[in-house]
Amino acid sequence: MQANIKDAVAAAWSDAWDRGDFGAFEALVTPDYQRESTRSGRVSTLDEFKQEVTEVRAAFPDLVTRIDRVLVEDDALAVFWTSDGTFTQPLGTVPPTGKRVITNGSNYATLRDGLISHERVTWDSAELLTHLGLPSLHSAFEDADADYADESTAPPREMLKAFNKQFISGVTVVTTKDEDGKPRGLAVSAYSSVSLDPPLVLVCVQKSSSTYPSLFRSTNLGINILSSEQQDVLATFASKSADKFADITWHEAPEGSPLIDGSSASIEVEIKERFQALTHTIFIGRVHHATTTDDAPILYKAGKFFDGRGLSQL
Repeated sequence: MQANIKDAVAAAWSDAWDRGDFGAFEALVTPDYQRESTRSGRVSTLDEFKQEVTEVRAAFPDLVTRIDRVLVEDDALAVFWTSDGTFTQPLGTVPPTGKRVITNGSNYATLRDGLISHERVTWDSAELLTHLGLPSLHSAFEDADADYADESTAPPREMLKAFNKQFISGVTVVTTKDEDGKPRGLAVSAYSSVSLDPPLVLVCVQKSSSTYPSLFRSTNLGINILSSEQQDVLATFASKSADKFADITWHEAPEGSPLIDGSSASIEVEIKERFQALTHTIFIGRVHHATTTDDAPILYKAGKFFDGRGLSQL
């Protein structure tokens, strides 16, 4: 019996993960089958598991899974496996990186009448993203909206807009290069220093931006604080221009990030964290290179831009 179920498990795993064929897997589990992630505590039904496999296979079309070992003792079963594939298509809201990943895990199952009724798994899609170097992302298959769903205590939309209008910020252009080495960038007002020791900063980037996929795949990015002499640069990066760098003078930072000439200040950071926040991703980076000038910055308040040279000290 043990030899039969070992062979059946190995065949079912390969059919499901390598070919998207769930027939053999369905024949191995009970009608009330549940799959529990030891990482997140999330419990999935058979249909939810099949959906997860389908989405992972779509993101990794060349995915191949090898069953390293299957152990059976009484009513317990353990499966140890290794998967290898290339991230070439989106995984939920996560853009593809083109990177090859090798990941492994183990499943511990409870048998009832010779069928798997419950599995505790050490691997889920969040673990896959960790192997891709994206450890801080929400799982593409978890309900990322859950933490934001409670509207009972939210202020009215117009009240929040009125609050935001009272906040004054600078204007930055966040830059990177695409996979072909072409410079890309967008105007961002959501910039903040996180700490001086270690030197960390953050920027928030909307996922619908054409620059977002290139930023997401990058290991470094540039942040340029625009000066009051760069209204034309601001107009360019706030536009939908296909090549925003066509008429922009820039130079490369040590790690290759485009830095815009004439900026009040520029830094290059190594991306350390990527946090999903519904429509935006928060990038946290460690600063490795910085240049500053005495040029006054452009200021942004209530949807309008102001010359930073007219400030008066309190």
